[in-house]
Order: sequence, then structure tokens, then C-alpha cells
Amino acid sequence: MTLRLDTAGPVATLTIDRPAKRNAMSYEMWSALPGLLARVRDDDAVRVLVVRGGEHFSAGADISEFSTLRKGADGAARYGEAVHNGERALATLGKPTIAAITGFCIGGGCEIALACDLRLAAADARFGITPAKLGIVYNLTSTKQLVDVVGPAWAKQILFSGEIVDAATALRIGLVNEVHPADALEARVKALSETIAARAQVSVRGAKHIVNRITDGQHDEDDAVRALYDEAVHSPEYAEGVAAFLEKRPPRF
Repeated sequence: MTLRLDTAGPVATLTIDRPAKRNAMSYEMWSALPGLLARVRDDDAVRVLVVRGGEHFSAGADISEFSTLRKGADGAARYGEAVHNGERALATLGKPTIAAITGFCIGGGCEIALACDLRLAAADARFGITPAKLGIVYNLTSTKQLVDVVGPAWAKQILFSGEIVDAATALRIGLVNEVHPADALEARVKALSETIAARAQVSVRGAKHIVNRITDGQHDEDDAVRALYDEAVHSPEYAEGVAAFLEKRPPRF
């Protein structure tokens, strides 16, 4: 299995596991993502998803498939659709997602990381998005994910140059949230995922939904947003949160 989904309590982990290819993403792997993410979505016990690799997060697309599955305009379009569907399945997952980034996070690997809500990186991680080296125009929705995270000027520099960015630069431009020594990354990802899993999930889900609406251009409340407020104040989590505050104890969500 080149993609592995494991669950430990409220945290699910999707591991990219193809070390011989530096975790390069194949057509088959991209095509498997929507089904795996549907399992995460439908499992009510899972509150947070961590996406990780091994020595490398992912070195990008499997270049060997460019001369076979991705050959010609029709093949490229079909391949691009699989990549897009996999990325969208991750980006639109209603639960919070954390990318734990080690080693190379290039091309399609960076696309997966950017589809996550949060990105935590090892100090030796390296980043790049390289369609300019291949004569490809980067997908609009994935470009938007990049622009939302680093802004238009850095998005242009990353895409125009195809250069590799180190972890310190990635942190400075907002491409990642945090950078940690390689041997400390796993513990920090575990701690943060467990913290988020312990919060009121009606609040976490509502925040993700509203932040995404804002980055999609919505700036005024509508009935859908007001429904989120209403769901929260009528939820058992709200009652527990208020009770815990008044009783000076940690809430049990």
C-alpha cells in the first residue's frame, strides 16, 4: 500500500508510503485519495486528520508516468483531473487537517500540504512547486490555495522560478505555520492534533467553514453562516463549555 490510513483515538493519520520513489504521487495514489478521505469524513470518532510522509513528505508527481499515463494532451487532462479530485477531497474535508512535513515537499507534495489547514515542518524540509520546469500551467484552485497562504507576490516567485525554498523561508513567508527540529516534529504534531481534537468540535468545524468562506470572497453574514451560530449555541458542547467555565474545570467535549 502506498497510502495508509490509520486511526488512534480521535486522530487519523494518512501516510504517504512509497520510500523507493521519495513518496512521489502516482495516478493510482491520486485516484485513491477521495475514497480514503471519505472514510475520514464518515467516521464520527475521527476529529483531526494528520497527513505525513517518512523521510520525505512527497517529492511530487511520479515523473515516469509522464511518458505513459500522462502522454499527450488527453492523457495530461485525465491525469490532471485525478490530481484535482484528490486535492479537492482533502481541501474540502470538513474536519481540521495538519500536514507534518519532512524532507522534500515538492510539486504535487506541496499541493497536498497546501490542501491541509495547517502545515508543520521539520527544519530540514524543502519546498517547491515546479510546473514551470515541465511546461504545465498550475491548476487554478491549487494556485488559489498557494495565494491564500503566501500572498500573490510570493506565489508568483514560487511558480515563476520553480526554485526550492528552505524551511526558514517557508516559515517567514507563511507557507508553514511552525518549524521544529526533525526529532521534535512528531511530538509537536501529536500534541497539536490532540489539542484540536479536545476542543469543541462545533467551534472547530464552524471556524474552518467561515475562514474558507472568507478566503472564497464572502465578507457578509448570510443564512448559512447564521445557522452555524445557531447550531453552536444549541449544542451540548456549548452547554458543557459554559458549565465547565462556571465550575472552574476543564471542559469535556
